[in-house]
Amino acid sequence: MKLTSAFLASTALAVAFSPAVAQEMSNEMTIVSWGGAYQRSQQEAYSKPYVEMHPEVTVTWDESSNEAVAKLRAMNEAGNITWDLVDVVAADAIRLCDEGLAMEYDPDDLLAEAPDGTSAEDDFGDLIVSDCFIPQIVYSTTFGYRTDMVGDTPPTDVCAVFDLEAYPGKRALEKRPINNMEWALYCDGVAKDEIYDVLATPEGQDQALAKLDTIKDDVIWWSAGADTPQLLADGEVVMGSTYNGRLFSVIVEQNQPVGMLWDMQVFDLDGWIIPEGLSDEELARVKDFLFFATDTQRLADQAKYISYGPARQSSAPLVGEHADLGIAMAPHMPTDPDNAKNTLLYNYEFWADYRDDIDAKFQSWLVQ
Repeated sequence: MKLTSAFLASTALAVAFSPAVAQEMSNEMTIVSWGGAYQRSQQEAYSKPYVEMHPEVTVTWDESSNEAVAKLRAMNEAGNITWDLVDVVAADAIRLCDEGLAMEYDPDDLLAEAPDGTSAEDDFGDLIVSDCFIPQIVYSTTFGYRTDMVGDTPPTDVCAVFDLEAYPGKRALEKRPINNMEWALYCDGVAKDEIYDVLATPEGQDQALAKLDTIKDDVIWWSAGADTPQLLADGEVVMGSTYNGRLFSVIVEQNQPVGMLWDMQVFDLDGWIIPEGLSDEELARVKDFLFFATDTQRLADQAKYISYGPARQSSAPLVGEHADLGIAMAPHMPTDPDNAKNTLLYNYEFWADYRDDIDAKFQSWLVQ
């Protein structure tokens, strides 16, 4: 496609250039995601307009992304792959790729170029952190707090989570070591650029768990992204971690008395993997859908529904207003300069290498 025609082409024409268009395609897709506001943003920006163009296609959504690695391992062992496309965080994509459970791809063969002709590989750039990972969004895990439960001095830094004297009450933390260990070391005096070096050692892991011990009795552990927003809305916790898009929903859309604590938000990537073992017809449909769902406009469209930054560089200038509220979305992105003064970039390689061992240690600590 020529540069200008790529930008001006209709959605139908864009899909017509999909690499899968000449093949026979399955008319059913099972897409795995996380539920909640994030999954809704995918449905509104990707699957609904795609199905409008392809009414013969039925899309079924499964909210099992949090268990994607274990379930794909089981499916592979059973020789029965029932998922067509899976949304995962980057670290899980690396693990699935290393284990041969996710399909490797060529970005410039599978994905649309940018409106100005920039190749997909260059448009996504360094966010393609694995040969199997197709980036969608930049998001962060950060803290929300009840504005009516923190007195006259709302928290401004992440270490308030460990300050039970200044901010008494329950906290909500995810029931896994990721992010919790990093925050614990940081608030125990470890320099930000040394966190992963320290965490790679048994002594550093023990240090992080010891810091978490100081608030363990006041923690409600969560597993689903919807848990913390609900706990905050119900006033059951004074502060809690969750994805920034979940907090945007409870603060802006639900108008709850909740504030956002951006300090030491952990930047992460989320995107697609294609499971190995799909039939030719299933794979052709997935490729056709991905070509559409990851183009410049579609990634910008997702930001109309949730405050996650699109992974394509070419999408950022197209981010506009919230589809329902009419507010500008750029200031609510984790990447906004005012929100990103002190951030931590999730270390994908570290957690791909250490996650199983540290998770076992963390889960053992939980039941002590």
